[in-house]
Amino acid sequence: MDIGTLPPGSLLGVSPWQMIDQDMINRFADLTMDHQFIHVDPVRAAASPLGGTVAHGFLTLSLASHLIAQAVPGLQDGITGSLNYGLDRLRFLNPVRAGSRVRGRFTLTGVEQRGDGARLLRVGVEIEIEGADRPAMAADWLIMQMLD
Repeated sequence: MDIGTLPPGSLLGVSPWQMIDQDMINRFADLTMDHQFIHVDPVRAAASPLGGTVAHGFLTLSLASHLIAQAVPGLQDGITGSLNYGLDRLRFLNPVRAGSRVRGRFTLTGVEQRGDGARLLRVGVEIEIEGADRPAMAADWLIMQMLD
């Protein structure tokens, strides 16, 4: 798939569902040293307005690279590399409860040709929660690709 020829608004793909279990949340807490009780203490979190433990927002965000690779397998075709260039309008809209499944929905919102054989993709990303009305996260993701 040549992303550069698609019109803005094109759906790039939707990933398979990914389980977010307590073990994943605990491992993320250990790696980031963020052990806030709403993530790692099921008893205390159950007594909070959240009703149980939830994934870190940054855990949800960090899954975007994995989910886009599953949703858009040809994204790397014809390029020598890609870099996360940033995010615009990142919002955490709905908590992801432990034991939930999420998936990524990716929409091309723009392509800017850059010098030196590079292009900047603007990709709308929503991380959806199975059975939920609102996504967990939404952002405009900027991906710099170096072309062959």
